[in-house]
Amino acid sequence: MRTLWISLVVLGLTTVVQAVIVALSGSVALLGDTVHNAADALTAVPLGVAFALGRRAANRRYTYGYGRAEDLAGIVIVLAIAGSAVPATWMALDRLLHPRDITHLWAVSAAALTGFVGNEWVARYRIRTGRRIGSAALVADGLHARTDGFTSLAVLLGAGGAALGLRWADPVIGLLITVAILLVLKDAAREICRRVMDSVDPALLDTGERTLRGVAGVRDVGQVRMRWIGHELRAETDITVDARLTVAQAHEVAVAAEHALIHAVPRLTAATVHVDPAVPAGHDPHAALAHHAERPRAVSVPAGPFSG
Repeated sequence: MRTLWISLVVLGLTTVVQAVIVALSGSVALLGDTVHNAADALTAVPLGVAFALGRRAANRRYTYGYGRAEDLAGIVIVLAIAGSAVPATWMALDRLLHPRDITHLWAVSAAALTGFVGNEWVARYRIRTGRRIGSAALVADGLHARTDGFTSLAVLLGAGGAALGLRWADPVIGLLITVAILLVLKDAAREICRRVMDSVDPALLDTGERTLRGVAGVRDVGQVRMRWIGHELRAETDITVDARLTVAQAHEVAVAAEHALIHAVPRLTAATVHVDPAVPAGHDPHAALAHHAERPRAVSVPAGPFSG
C-alpha cells in the first residue's frame, strides 16, 4: 500500500508539471505522454482498493477470501490504459491535419526528462515490491510505468524535430506514443487474462511434483493443480500411499506433503492433499465416480488432511 501511494504522489506531480508545459507549448506529443502518465498514476487507486479487500478474512460466501479483487483491479487498469490512448490519438491526428508551431521547446524537453525520471523511479519501486510480495498486478504496473518512461523520451524527438522546423514531427511522435500505449495494452491484457483463467508458470508445477515425490511415504503423484488468489498461491494434489497404512499414518504423509510444498513453492500458502491407496493394476478406487468422468473430480478436503 505504501508503494502505491508513493507512486501516486510521484506520478501525480510529474503529470502536473507536464500539463502546465503542455498548456504553454501546445505539444501534442507531450499531451499524449501527460495523459498516459495521469492514467498510470490513477491505476494506484483500484490496486489500493483490491489490496485492502484482499486483507478481509474468508467467509461462507467468499470461502477463498477476497484476493481475486486484484484481478478485477487488473481489468480496470487495462481499461484505463485503453482509455488513455483515445484522447492522445485524437489530438495527434488533429494536429497532423492542422499543423501549429510549438513554443517553449526547452520546457517541453525538460518535461519529457521529468516524465522519464518519474516513471523509471516508480517502475523500479513497483517491480521491486511486487516481486517481494508476489503480486503480478503490481509488477505489471511497474513494467507499464517503465514503458511510459521511454515514451517520455520519445517526446524529445518531437521537440528536436520542431526545433529543426519540422512541424509534422510533434504529431507523428504523438501517434508513435499511442502505438506504444497500445503495445502496453496488449501485454497487460494478456497478463490479466492469464490470471483470470488461473494460469500459472509450469515450472511451479514441476517444482511441486518433484517435491512431492521426495516426501517419505509418497509412492506416486497424480494431478497437481495451482491457482493464484491475489498474490498468494493455493494448490490441490493427489498422492498415492501404501494401502496398508492406517488413516492416521496416511494423514501424517498428507501433512508432510503439504508442508514440503509450502516450503518449496514460492508464495504457496496452503495445499489440499487427496490421498489414494496403492492398489493392484486394473482396480480403480474411484470407480463409483466413473459416471461423473466428463467433469473433473472435485477435491473437497480441507487443506492438509487425509481423505480416502
